[in-house]
Amino acid sequence: MIDWLRPKGEFYNMKEHYSVIIVGGGQAGLSISYCLKQEGIDHIIFEKNRIGYAWREKRWDAFCLVTPNWQCNLPGFSYEREYHGKDPKGFMTKDEIVRFIEAYAAHFNPPIHEGVTVTEVIKNEESCYQVSTSEGTFTCDQIVIAAGNFQFASLPGISRKFPHDILQIHSSDYKNPEALPKGDVMVVGTGQSGAQIAEDLHLAGKKVHLCVGNAPRTARNYRGKDVVEWLDMMKHYDIPITKHPEGLAVRKKTNHYVTGRDGGKEIDLREFALEGMVLYGKLEDVQEESLVFAPNLKENLDRADESAERIKQRIDQYIEINEIEAPVELPYAKVWEPSEEITSLDLSKTDIKTVIWSIGYGFDYSWVKLPVFDKSGYPIYDRGITSEEGLYFLGLAWMYTWGSGRFSGIAKDAEYLSQMIRSKIKEKILG
Repeated sequence: MIDWLRPKGEFYNMKEHYSVIIVGGGQAGLSISYCLKQEGIDHIIFEKNRIGYAWREKRWDAFCLVTPNWQCNLPGFSYEREYHGKDPKGFMTKDEIVRFIEAYAAHFNPPIHEGVTVTEVIKNEESCYQVSTSEGTFTCDQIVIAAGNFQFASLPGISRKFPHDILQIHSSDYKNPEALPKGDVMVVGTGQSGAQIAEDLHLAGKKVHLCVGNAPRTARNYRGKDVVEWLDMMKHYDIPITKHPEGLAVRKKTNHYVTGRDGGKEIDLREFALEGMVLYGKLEDVQEESLVFAPNLKENLDRADESAERIKQRIDQYIEINEIEAPVELPYAKVWEPSEEITSLDLSKTDIKTVIWSIGYGFDYSWVKLPVFDKSGYPIYDRGITSEEGLYFLGLAWMYTWGSGRFSGIAKDAEYLSQMIRSKIKEKILG
């Protein structure tokens, strides 16, 4: 428990019933708490760890945002105004993100209780939500599930086929190159985490073997601006999922890889290959000590490049239509091509001592005992509103827009849900 948030002893004098209970004290839970506090709505947040836990404990030492700091705008608290950040075009590091979140909490003093695990949510006979926790049972009229989708990290079944003398960790447990055994490192997956961890290891002088997936990439800067700034000007981040060409399927897409490291730059895996990083296609199997890869390295690299070029073409069109003066850049040129696809690798003939699985996270909402999930266990909602009156979700990827699960868009979602909560309270008062 953070002492500056809760007076000593108050933790054990909580009420049994609240108007609203919020599950999760990350940026999503804090954002909706700010909005409810502004409305004077009685509520409490249950956070099983501590504020900033995921950023503090589940990111590597050199981690930084891939979106610029000026996009960090929580309800009532922007990076440049209330936080007085001095580097709006920079990219906050892990420790800076934690300080930003803690400063946000200090800014409005939310009613949060840390170290409280929610074990079950049901509806009781009075049609109230009954919330069982590690500190007792509470009820509420409305509830916001702000636990996110990155709830647990586990290694895939194929990991059990690797030799026992090879260290295997999930990307959430990677800290720095020095903490790993001596020898080469294989990174599986090229989403944002995988590409950046490979970069971190490569820059430290580690020999990296990278299994390249189908993640897209983007340029960092183009025609005089950060690509994010161009896309913001183009209102790309305001497009609701209902108008996105891919619809709900976009929620399952891997994010474009790029980095905010050293002031922000592009990650081009082809350049890493020229510098000695070994690239493979997707890892498909482990047969004794032999790794089997799909012959799709070239295809995956080409697709990533095509994605980056499509973004550039959209920016070009925007510049032309709006008659904006901007420097012209030469077309992208591939600096490396795989001469042949490596489809197998004998581990005994390599110095690979560590495998880092950058394969994303899983979610588990089985503790919410209400019929608001699809067959995969993912919540069904419309802008966070479920079919169960008074039950909401917040902070999920593409919940409404691209920024829904990020610092850039959570404010819009939190403000919308707070209006829904307020209207429900008003309906109840008016009878």
